[in-house]
Amino acid sequence: MDPKIKFASVYLMLLVFVFFAGCSGKETGQNTPGYTADVLKTEAVTFSGMLGQGVYLPVNYSLEALDVELKAPSYDLPLEKDKITNYAAFSGKIPLNESALEMLERNGFVVIKNPYDSSEEDITSMYVTLKEEEIPVFITTDSLLHLYHIQFDETLRQIEEKEFYDTLWETDLALLNSSIEEYNSASGEEKEAARRNTAYFTVALSLLQPKPEQIQASDETYGFVDETLFPAGSAGKYQFEVPSFVKEDVDAELALIEAHEGFALSPIFLYEEDYSQYVPRGHYTRSEKLQNYFKAFVWHGRISMLLKDSLIQSEDPAKDSRIQTIQASLISSQLENSPELLENWDRIYGVTAFYVGFSDDLGPYEYMEAMDQVFGNGEREFNETAVEELKAALAENQGPQIYGGTGNCILEPPFTPEQADECLENTTGFRFMGQRFIPDSYMFSNLVGAYTGEYTGDYTKDEAPFTLVISGAGRPIRGFPRGLDTMALLGSERAVYWLDELNDSSYENYSARYGELDSEFSNFSTADWNRNLYWSWLYSLQPLLKNYGEGYPTFMQTDAWQDKELSTSLASWTELRHDTILYAKQSYTVLEGSAMVPPEEKSVVGYVEPVPDFYARLLALTKMTNQGLDEMDVLDPVSKARFTELENILSRLQAISEKELENEELTEEDYEFIKNFGDQLEGVIADVDEKARKTTIVADVHTDGNTGDVLEEGVGYVDMVVVAYKLPDDRILIGVGPVFSYYEFKQPMSDRLTDEKWREMLEANPPEKPEWTSTYIS
Repeated sequence: MDPKIKFASVYLMLLVFVFFAGCSGKETGQNTPGYTADVLKTEAVTFSGMLGQGVYLPVNYSLEALDVELKAPSYDLPLEKDKITNYAAFSGKIPLNESALEMLERNGFVVIKNPYDSSEEDITSMYVTLKEEEIPVFITTDSLLHLYHIQFDETLRQIEEKEFYDTLWETDLALLNSSIEEYNSASGEEKEAARRNTAYFTVALSLLQPKPEQIQASDETYGFVDETLFPAGSAGKYQFEVPSFVKEDVDAELALIEAHEGFALSPIFLYEEDYSQYVPRGHYTRSEKLQNYFKAFVWHGRISMLLKDSLIQSEDPAKDSRIQTIQASLISSQLENSPELLENWDRIYGVTAFYVGFSDDLGPYEYMEAMDQVFGNGEREFNETAVEELKAALAENQGPQIYGGTGNCILEPPFTPEQADECLENTTGFRFMGQRFIPDSYMFSNLVGAYTGEYTGDYTKDEAPFTLVISGAGRPIRGFPRGLDTMALLGSERAVYWLDELNDSSYENYSARYGELDSEFSNFSTADWNRNLYWSWLYSLQPLLKNYGEGYPTFMQTDAWQDKELSTSLASWTELRHDTILYAKQSYTVLEGSAMVPPEEKSVVGYVEPVPDFYARLLALTKMTNQGLDEMDVLDPVSKARFTELENILSRLQAISEKELENEELTEEDYEFIKNFGDQLEGVIADVDEKARKTTIVADVHTDGNTGDVLEEGVGYVDMVVVAYKLPDDRILIGVGPVFSYYEFKQPMSDRLTDEKWREMLEANPPEKPEWTSTYIS
């Protein structure tokens, strides 16, 4: 495995059993082995437990083997509407215009605006309406992915609000007090390091601390509690004094965070920081406590105490880099000498690592190890010689793999990949609770700017590829990645096609960089792909991105269906980025300087989107989430019950979809399950409020330093898919189900979108949908 992937060098599989079911038949070109032209055969895998960066993750992953004969009945395309048994009855309730009907006949399916509510934001409500209207239900993968997103996001939000906020407050307050004590007793550079640490933790506590307007007034509690506010009395619970000797620096830092306009020089750390990242986004806009937690955690996740001096803008950068190394060492020592504080740090880091993964940067454990190496059991005196030895020891660790904007690095000619690597290396340092390495940001980092070179095609200002920007040096470069890059590297040949078709791959070195990444990711094992919930979510999308060959239903064998599944996967990935926006390390592009129908004799029945390998992977992910969070004692009974109900539904859908692919008649109970699917979902969304159910979410995933714009990924209103499927009795029926709508667009970094702003944009002036959706949306 390529050592560039940091996880590969830090995690240890404690227990692994892999049972090979074997593979046969001709592969379809999917990176993941086991897909065949006439048999779907996959391996059973079970493993548990992994260790990294000082914490143990309770990963319990169990994927069942599949052995399914692919012999779903087919029909000819274009499909004549007269051959659809229930077309007359269906069109009387949901009429299709000429364009939609033509697309249905050409592809066997079409996506249309939701005729019940074109601005619907709850993907589950359509199933209830379809039952009431007696229209056949088509159960979509979109709805199952959205249901998992709800569980993922809600459990994380509850843990943050109910536990992590207080834990972080207690930890920061204790470390502030320790830093003040060190400042009062130390001298020289160590005294200055303690002063800056005092400022560092004062900023964090100031961001966490509730403001008067964020607190529920005691005289407003007559039977009404505004759950978006801090409880009455919070002012007394969360209070501390700002030390006078850091107040000026702290106020200056807080002013920049409050303005959140973009890059500016940090008054405390003396390098440029992107303050636009401090705008609460994702589910963190749902309460005042979450907004404050977001800002403080971004501070802990982004601010680095650098090993090198290249990005520091001061009179003596070498001295300031020494001071920053001493800062990190003092904080690590404070944690090491206080088991209770280290336990707090481990608790927050361990649970969030289970969700998103390990940090892309050095943290307390690496600094503890380096100090042991340099000082042994002796007294820790941070003189110039000792600090240089510490730096040398720390430099032996794997450095960051994603450029996260630290220092606003600017490349000068000749703009080589080696320069970009050096820029990344210069960001190496300590982050108290560093943002996490995620594979898609790693992909993006390697597919932009100096790594991919100049654009090789012709373009005009009005007609240029989505990815193209003019750098600060006047060069046409790949300033933006696309979601398509990630989907292509997950195995989507259709994504590769669209990248080429849209000229988003037409850059000097794109093919070479893409090839390196493809080789890297295609060699990952199942264990690699399921190291935490973030990676496992991506792994669950892979079956949707393959080519569906002979033996699958006719509509699934079309290019249009691959485009639809591409959008489904991108929308689900958007939800993943939305849910983890606080912890995931965002990538940056480095700035460059310079008729009649036969009577219906049998009942009209519904259908399940037949992708059993998808349901199997999502089921394994759901079980891993349920068991892991339960083992970490962060799962309340209601959330556990929701996960268990989702497990039951996924298991049933897997079994039904296997029958459909094997052309086996479903039982009456199966058809009732499909018909009543909306009722089945009640247990999965029990006690989840309306805001958490909405599909209309947005996440910024990449920042281009050249244009000052960010790449936004959005999910819009719920659309309707109309699908023609053939049953074992040779009848062709059409049914409908809810599907995602997906958007990708650019936005100024000073105006990163919240979900609320995105919903306003959707209502007033939505962006255009991606080009490939024109093949299936009417």
